Amino acid sequence: MIEDMTIRKLAPKTQQGYIRTIKDFAAFLGRSPDTASFEDVRRFQLHLAANGANIPILNHTVAALRFFFRVTLRRSDIIESVLHTST
Repeated sequence: MIEDMTIRKLAPKTQQGYIRTIKDFAAFLGRSPDTASFEDVRRFQLHLAANGANIPILNHTVAALRFFFRVTLRRSDIIESVLHTST
């Protein structure tokens, strides 16, 4: 994932945020995030929302998960239905 972000010239803070998000997702799952299903992603979003995550945090999470699944894992099927939150 780091190499994919470097190739796409994502800013260092963006890279750090995406890595932190995927690390948090893995901790939530209790296993490697590359084994996640669409339902796991959905449960993670619900978990964040239930614990008071604000809209910018939820949108950042979606962006990080989309990057991880679409670019790094090439598993667009899991993430294509996950939407950014609007105000």
